Amino acid sequence: MRVRSISIGQRSFLCGWRKEVGYGRLKVTQNTHKMEKKLYVGNLAWTTTTDSLKAAFSKAGEVVDAIVMTEKMSGRSRGFGFVTMATDEATDAAIAMFNEQDLEGRNLVVNRARPKTDTPMGAPRRDFGGRGNDRGGDRGGDRGFRRDY
Repeated sequence: MRVRSISIGQRSFLCGWRKEVGYGRLKVTQNTHKMEKKLYVGNLAWTTTTDSLKAAFSKAGEVVDAIVMTEKMSGRSRGFGFVTMATDEATDAAIAMFNEQDLEGRNLVVNRARPKTDTPMGAPRRDFGGRGNDRGGDRGGDRGFRRDY
């Protein structure tokens, strides 16, 4: 199995891959070692910054990385973030110390982060009903034979 570092924006991830037997395709595997130390922190106050989140969680142990997720256009906090701790002991201590505890006026939800599940390419999107963008017709009304009377 090979391991390669992939950079996306300012973050880099370790990605392992191996060849599946009989199919000749590459199978991407998750780096579970890194995910075990990563925490999801939900119900953050809108005023919480990455620095204040990192400072708070450093009370539980060494913080490798912390980020508060923000909206692309406005830059406003989305109300959740991720903290990566240095050791498993620090991860467990952070969960015990901060889960359902107050930080800047809000009770936090802290648990181990789960890998993001992507839908395979070409998979149908969920249908929530409604018409969507399909307005019918041929985008311009009646283009049939025109009679001038």
